[in-house]
Amino acid sequence: MIVSTKAVVIHTIKYGDTSLIVKLYTQTDGIKSYLIKGAFSSKSKFKVAYFQPLTLLDIEASHNNKGTLNSLKEVRVHYHYQTIPTNIVKQTILMFLAEVLNSALIEEGNHETLFDYLNSALTWLDTHDKTSNFHLLFLLNLSKYLGFYPETKMNEASYFDLTEGKFSNNLSVGEVINNEDLKLFKSLLGTNFDSIEQLKLNSQIRQQLLTVLIHYYELHISGFKKPKSLPILKSIFE
Repeated sequence: MIVSTKAVVIHTIKYGDTSLIVKLYTQTDGIKSYLIKGAFSSKSKFKVAYFQPLTLLDIEASHNNKGTLNSLKEVRVHYHYQTIPTNIVKQTILMFLAEVLNSALIEEGNHETLFDYLNSALTWLDTHDKTSNFHLLFLLNLSKYLGFYPETKMNEASYFDLTEGKFSNNLSVGEVINNEDLKLFKSLLGTNFDSIEQLKLNSQIRQQLLTVLIHYYELHISGFKKPKSLPILKSIFE
């Protein structure tokens, strides 16, 4: 079946000497993987630069829907990043988020609302200067589309149960956060990207909150792998 869709690059693997396997999150069909033969050849119609992490694309592809690799017929960049290519902080954030998405997005299917979120969030990152807290809100918002966004009932309770994803006054439940961690976690709820920098987080608090969010993902996504780029991300905000 020939499909025309928007897509975002999640992960690439070199295959043999000249080819690539590219994992995309498509607007129409969710996660799809493609074999690009001869990608590193000078004669290739597809530039390797198209497949940098979290590049936003327009593609025409053949989807076989048989669980095997698909093929790309046409590729063009949907949105050209203006600031990310020359901003080391934004590049590091993108590298980190690509790892998170590679580990978290495992299901195929129609996930147009999730794609729209990725598209709008990444565009926001590229077009704004104050982005040091961006990845924190990105992770929290992403959990909404993955099915474990925090339940906000009883948000005045003394604890947040990370295992159940809801607030509680019961300390005997699963893994919980309280005190300063709880205060930081709650500060993200209801915040949007345009107001995220108003949270005034220093590097220690930012890392503390990131640790909570990563652990939240580990509890809710089977096989979720802590991103290898996490130490690099932390180091740029020290």
